Amino acid sequence: MKQDWLDAYLLSFPGVEKDYQPVWKWFRYKVRGRMFAAVCSPGPEYELYGGHDLLNLKCEPAEGELLRAAYPDILPGFYSDKRTWISCLLDGELPEEVLRDLCDRAYALTVRKLPKYIQRELREQSGK
Repeated sequence: MKQDWLDAYLLSFPGVEKDYQPVWKWFRYKVRGRMFAAVCSPGPEYELYGGHDLLNLKCEPAEGELLRAAYPDILPGFYSDKRTWISCLLDGELPEEVLRDLCDRAYALTVRKLPKYIQRELREQSGK
């Protein structure tokens, strides 16, 4: 994976925890138990996704459609709900700024769905 900064960036968000899901061979990034990102490398049997390092990110359904139309390196979410998840090819040509923005959006979307008191705690942790 050429994005060496990615792990540190995802872990820099307040309240984020990382774990490894051995059955899926995914590194998952969660905030308060809710996954917003995952990194994986599917095998060749997964056709479109196979042989690529992927970053799966949570997104709004309409946004996912627009992103897939605008960037060939953004695909429907691998092994997840294809309406609310996207997969970014990490070995593709997607600019780092776009990946960072998509990570920010995935985290914010997940936090918005948490209870208000947890949102406040996370804001306090970030100093915002």
